[in-house]
Amino acid sequence: MIDKLEIADLARELSLDLHVVEKDYVLGWLLAGIAANTELSGNWIFKGGTCLKKCYFETYRFSEDLDFTVTNESQLDVEYLLRVFAQMTEWIYEQSGIEIPRDQIRFKLSLLEGGRYVEGRIYYIGPLMQKRNLARIKFDLTSKEKLVLSPQKRVVHHPYSDCPQEGISVLSYCFEEVFAEKMRALAERERPRDLYDVVHLYRHNQVQPDRHVILKTLQEKCAFKGIPVPTIASLQRQDAKAKLAVEWEDMLAHQLPVLPDLEQFWNEIPTIFRWLYGDAEKPVLGSVPIDDLLDNTWQPPAMVHAWRAAIPMESVRFAAANQLCVNLR
Repeated sequence: MIDKLEIADLARELSLDLHVVEKDYVLGWLLAGIAANTELSGNWIFKGGTCLKKCYFETYRFSEDLDFTVTNESQLDVEYLLRVFAQMTEWIYEQSGIEIPRDQIRFKLSLLEGGRYVEGRIYYIGPLMQKRNLARIKFDLTSKEKLVLSPQKRVVHHPYSDCPQEGISVLSYCFEEVFAEKMRALAERERPRDLYDVVHLYRHNQVQPDRHVILKTLQEKCAFKGIPVPTIASLQRQDAKAKLAVEWEDMLAHQLPVLPDLEQFWNEIPTIFRWLYGDAEKPVLGSVPIDDLLDNTWQPPAMVHAWRAAIPMESVRFAAANQLCVNLR
């Protein structure tokens, strides 16, 4: 297992609490355990905010839960999950040293119309060696989900020194499906992290999604859930804004180096819908000209990195990716 110093270095670089970074580390190894398990790896489709952070954009908000659509419904069984997680957590301990006591693995099954839902919790002892009031990670597993598009094999960002040499890869929602699912979730739940995610999915330009595919997928998901397709009017209600304002800081502040203002995200909703329906194009942001004599012998690391420099480089990267202004003094 990596030591506490590595967690502390990265937490300092990212201006985050030690426990947030430790949880990100443990999430990576849980994903590695699922990927290494032949019973789970082909049937568990990774989705949600942690999927965005670990499989798409490392300069994203940190997340806390693991969400999966499970295509083999028979695996949503408490006895089965306890057995397979006992095997998986033993493998994780052998590979990383992260301790997940067997008596601290818990699952609760709910039988829903049209499928099953399991809420799980695992408690762990990681590099910070917190043995009292163990930290926990929540699992949300469901078969009651419409998978519209084919899942993709994605590399998991695990920016720690004990990352397996062959890397970690999991089946996940494709980008268009993640986008549509987040828009559906925002319409149904009106939670701050869903608004945050939708705006950032729109803003991130390194992926060029097909908006027509996103819209069609959103329509199919809403039909499956029996809810109307969201519109500007249905989302930009004053009662919805008031609800978001109350929960904005509590739900997001601990996951971000800097908490952006709700107003800028709220005001992006019409822009996103105009783009989605083909009524407007994304603005093209300018870039700094690159000198022809630029020395390419050095390349930045592929993942988040503790630079141990006077300037907090990861804060700069985060700010650039998330269109924020940071004070470097």
